[in-house]
Amino acid sequence: MKRYPRLVIAGTSSGVGKTTATLAILAALRERGRQVQPFKVGPDFIDSSHHRAAAGRPSRNLDGWMLGEDMNRSIFVRTAADAGISIIEGMMGLFDGSSSVSEIGSTAELAKQLGAPVLLVIDGSAMARSAAAMVAGYAHFDPALRVAGVLFNRVGSDGHYQLLKAAIEQATDVIPVGYLRSDAPLAIPDRHLGLVMAEEQGKDQLYHHLGKAALETIDLDRIEALAHSCGMLPGSVSQSMIKNHGRTVRIGVAQDLAFCFYYPDNLEALEAAGAELVTFSPLSDHVLPAVDMLYLGGGYPELHGGKLAKNIAMRTAIKLFAERGGAIYAECGGLMYLTESIHDFEGRSHDMVGIFPAEAVMQKHSLTLGYRTVECSRPCILGDISVTARGHEFHYSTLVAREPLRYSCALSDARGLSKGEDGLTIGNVLALYTHLHFASQPQIGTALVDAARQSTGRMSTRTG
Repeated sequence: MKRYPRLVIAGTSSGVGKTTATLAILAALRERGRQVQPFKVGPDFIDSSHHRAAAGRPSRNLDGWMLGEDMNRSIFVRTAADAGISIIEGMMGLFDGSSSVSEIGSTAELAKQLGAPVLLVIDGSAMARSAAAMVAGYAHFDPALRVAGVLFNRVGSDGHYQLLKAAIEQATDVIPVGYLRSDAPLAIPDRHLGLVMAEEQGKDQLYHHLGKAALETIDLDRIEALAHSCGMLPGSVSQSMIKNHGRTVRIGVAQDLAFCFYYPDNLEALEAAGAELVTFSPLSDHVLPAVDMLYLGGGYPELHGGKLAKNIAMRTAIKLFAERGGAIYAECGGLMYLTESIHDFEGRSHDMVGIFPAEAVMQKHSLTLGYRTVECSRPCILGDISVTARGHEFHYSTLVAREPLRYSCALSDARGLSKGEDGLTIGNVLALYTHLHFASQPQIGTALVDAARQSTGRMSTRTG
């Protein structure tokens, strides 16, 4: 048991500004010299990229539905051990999760799993005393949850904040910790999958501005006091992170603006199983590194279709790697890259690697979104029949097949209802639309590394 100072930042709903508030607090605490560890509730990759830029440390995802309480605690304890304070950004509204009638997958569930106090973010732009009714409702909805503080976003002036503060203090015991002004430079632009990635921002200026705003109008002493008010936290590191002492293999991880969605825990699971990770860019590199497997994560290949198509050398190298029996694991954007072409939102078609006989067609009104359970229906590089793992889908593309496609996995949603098949398979290539979190099934890291080991010599690009 150890005390890990920690605070969950939750919103009354999506869109109230909890990401802006989280980033402002992360940047301000870092400016104060704190070692602050960020976390994100839910499966989102994009907010986590901003956390890393603001805090200077990789952000970790915690999820009640994908991972469960024991694994959430394990990831938290392992990651927060050397931090002075941990800030955990929630998702959607405080009580929203995988179901409208239970707390599973919600920020509230995660806060209770970690025994963490909650800082509630409210859009205060068009209210005064009504804010007290809102705070009181959220604070008393679940007696097992501690809503300890409230932060107002989009406040017009200090005078406006004083009205809100007085209302809260008169009607509740929740502590007002300050506000953020209605300030356009604080906004982060978004697009079809959410906010623009941190790597695409003028990040130094953005996070400096956010931190400065927090230092001016947020009581950071109270923020830190709330984080230190939590109790001791039981928990131990998952045995899935014990090092495998088999022969090391090399896995090439696609990393650039087109392929940038990776859970740090997935990469660490591969390393723990005996992999050395080597990054490469399908956008700008023209040869593959000497590797035994490729990992093509999600991202935005549809936004970089022209450049990916022009890099014929890389497309050819990846296809040849697969044809020689090389192992490839791909997710979402990576799957799209392995098709014959991507048809983008503007109606342009861009040639891709061509391993799978299909085109990935972007459609603005064809969003696929939700938690998923993936179960192997035939042996593949994820494992044997019946191996299951959890993850999520979030994409606007659909596959238009030129000939029948072969799948290796059955797919179901958070309610257990069938969502068809996933896991396109050819040879030692497996491509999923689902983004898996490997901590939901510790066998996956080992299975992928074993597939890489089996490919060495016969399937590797190594020359020595």
